[in-house]
Amino acid sequence: MKKYLNLFDFKQKVDYKTEVLSGLTVALALIPEAVAFALIAGLSPLTGLYAAFVISLVTSIFGGRPGMISGATGAVAVVIVALAISHGPEYIFATVVLAGVIQVLAGVFRLGKLMRLVPHPVIFGFVNGLAIIIFMSQLTQFKDANGNWLTGQSLYIILGLVLLTMLIIWGLPKLTKAIPASLIAILAVFGIVVGFGIDTKTVGDIASIQGGFPPFHIPNVPFNFETLALIFPYAAIMAGVGLIESLLTLNIIDEITETRGRGNKEAVAQGAANILSGVFSGMGGCAMLGQSLINMSNGARARLSGIVASVALLIFVMFGADLIEQLPMAALTGLMIMVAVGTFEWASLKTFNKMPKSDIFVMVVVMLVTVVLHNLALAVIVGVIIAALVFAWDNAKRIRARKSVDEQGIKHYEIYGPLFFGSVSLFNEKFDVLNDPNKIIIDFKESRVVDMSAIEALNKLTERYSKVGKKVHLRHLSTDCQNLLKNADKIIDVNVLEDPSYKVVVDKVR
Repeated sequence: MKKYLNLFDFKQKVDYKTEVLSGLTVALALIPEAVAFALIAGLSPLTGLYAAFVISLVTSIFGGRPGMISGATGAVAVVIVALAISHGPEYIFATVVLAGVIQVLAGVFRLGKLMRLVPHPVIFGFVNGLAIIIFMSQLTQFKDANGNWLTGQSLYIILGLVLLTMLIIWGLPKLTKAIPASLIAILAVFGIVVGFGIDTKTVGDIASIQGGFPPFHIPNVPFNFETLALIFPYAAIMAGVGLIESLLTLNIIDEITETRGRGNKEAVAQGAANILSGVFSGMGGCAMLGQSLINMSNGARARLSGIVASVALLIFVMFGADLIEQLPMAALTGLMIMVAVGTFEWASLKTFNKMPKSDIFVMVVVMLVTVVLHNLALAVIVGVIIAALVFAWDNAKRIRARKSVDEQGIKHYEIYGPLFFGSVSLFNEKFDVLNDPNKIIIDFKESRVVDMSAIEALNKLTERYSKVGKKVHLRHLSTDCQNLLKNADKIIDVNVLEDPSYKVVVDKVR
């Protein structure tokens, strides 16, 4: 039965059964990762679970992307591990609060639109790298407590259960979609393990998840400049990593659902969630692509699934720990492997012979940085920088000049392509100052003056012509180019004397 749900500013059609069942599945998938990421950060398992509850709840209600799941993440854990080891959890809580404040400010100042600068090859590389990380993180379930690979019966049991989970998740939707296949797979494997008394690794073998309601307290750190100087670098990096991962995940979910989320609203919600996480004993976090894809694949599209997931997670911690700790890790491992398979952009492999080599290079570099360094923010930044440099290089080679002399003996230079720092050298080579007539016209109808390097190039060029007694007119400059030259007048003297205001002559279109 479908009804309408209106939570705050979203009114949409909701299948309550799908949302609730998907939320329960996501809650089960959140547990092992929240525990593992907390341990990676050198914190207690409950620190990760509390963060998953608070962040998932707040972002599900107030975030800019219904259906997207947030919680404790490995990217955040890697950032704060050094601080956790050196100064303890209280400084982590303070860092999380400060990171949240930075994220809120980023949303308020609408910095979410900067994600438009992330090219598609970077997104491909990010997604593929994250898929590989998700897959590789599941391999630890095939090792014993000493880090050695399982052998014999133990290996066959967990391998069989993992394959059974994957088979159910793959095959059940072909028969029915009434109940999420991932939830059925987990329950089926759980029933087999309990019913037949199979000895295999469970959630309880990782750590106990028994706890109470997240305790509220202000981080117990000195409120002085020394503390701020210590935690601010960690907070800034954490805020950046969280925003990048969250906004990229939002874009990916947008493509899947063919709808449009609100990046700035998501940034504010992520920040508020981290602030509350820090004062409720959580390690902080951001959007989780794996859990979000589980939610999407189950058919959930509204806020209700994330709310159910967070509340169910808290109920598990407070009242159902004994039962949840008996869940076989094989079921959750199979689920996450299927998430990795679904996350990987297999279509990107087909484009290797079709996409420009520069795009392929960017995609591979981002994927490798993501996998090797586990630093998603650095991977995206590196990819954007490489893509920007490639774009600048390609455009630098495109500037051209068509030359002609009219019946009055005036030489015309029609410029094609943008004039900016990369194309200045080629631009200067187009002009023959000594042999040109006494009057020339440079036509920018098909070009644009982009930056200060371009203004300086025009300044030097007009100076060269002025020294030999020749005049230069600039024609068809766009309004923004005119304003750019006008604003630079106090810095650079564009040496065209006819115009008293900003020394650029703009001829009317004839």
